Amino acid sequence: MPRISGVDVPQNKRTEIALTSIFGIGRSNVTQILKLANVDANKRAKDLNGDEIVRLQKAVETVPIEGSLKKMVTESIKRLRQIGTYRGSRHTHRLPARGQRTRHNARTKRGKRMTVGALKKEEAVKVEEAKKAEEKK
Repeated sequence: MPRISGVDVPQNKRTEIALTSIFGIGRSNVTQILKLANVDANKRAKDLNGDEIVRLQKAVETVPIEGSLKKMVTESIKRLRQIGTYRGSRHTHRLPARGQRTRHNARTKRGKRMTVGALKKEEAVKVEEAKKAEEKK
């Protein structure tokens, strides 16, 4: 299993797809990396020789990946919060920051559904009985 910038790349996949397992490398910039390294995209990762892996390693180092990319993203969000932008406040409240609606969707950001204002009949009866008991006292 080839190891590129500290990440084990899947060996049975084509090099073009296998490199996308590295955080920060997607389908768009993988073509640039393969051109820079002069490696065939259709070659399987297990079939890469040592020289090709070294060239890929050098080409991948030109792109921000893994820890440095995560650090850049967190610093960017921190800066948005600090200067008080709308996007920063959306990040602070853990809501979608790119204009998506939240009335009907955004379950992954907002969490599990919570019913507000509506009670089941049994619970409503218990609440009414508790209010009557308080009024008698």
